[in-house]
Amino acid sequence: MIEFLQVSKRYPVAGGYRDALSRVSLRLNAGELTFLTGHSGAGKSTLLKLIMMIERPTAGDIRVHGQSLNHINTSGIPYWRRKIGMVHQNHQLLFDRTVHDNVALPLIIAGFSPKDASRRVSAALDKVGLLDKQHLNPLMLSGGEQQRVGIARAVVNKPPLLLADEPTGNLDPALSAEIMDLFQDFARVGVTVLIATHDLVLIQEYQHRCLQLEQGRLVAS
Repeated sequence: MIEFLQVSKRYPVAGGYRDALSRVSLRLNAGELTFLTGHSGAGKSTLLKLIMMIERPTAGDIRVHGQSLNHINTSGIPYWRRKIGMVHQNHQLLFDRTVHDNVALPLIIAGFSPKDASRRVSAALDKVGLLDKQHLNPLMLSGGEQQRVGIARAVVNKPPLLLADEPTGNLDPALSAEIMDLFQDFARVGVTVLIATHDLVLIQEYQHRCLQLEQGRLVAS
């Protein structure tokens, strides 16, 4: 589904430049759950930003179903991002809105009707086990529940690709297992899931393919 073909990303710094990624080639298949790991500064966040088109590669090509992201112009980026769900470590929820309204936000931005948006929100919250809490303020939820709201928001428009940046970083092992079960459920129905994490215990426990970055280079797959 997603291919990196000799992708490099270089940033200018005082006195020269820094290679955040260097000649990275990889493939993520549809319905595959993959871990992305590496030391701080290894290039994990840069790789996610390239997929999201927050950044553009300095060299190389990123293809999705054979389509080059290099050929998507600026006006096409919002439409591309609608195909991606993003889960953050710190949830990034809006605490002046209900759980329902937080999850509905991507649909409202995309122009869904209120009736259709409400139906999709209910389905997403039911999937993560929070349908009965849709009218609460997120501040009334536990950390694990807030993370599940973030996941529901990420998948509410049924994207084919789900990215997660340290999604279990603030959770205890039991809650981490609940979140991982959700990610595996999505992969089983064909969603491609890429999880950036430092948690080696999590990686060893679940035994999915692991991409390891070291100083911007892919050193293990």
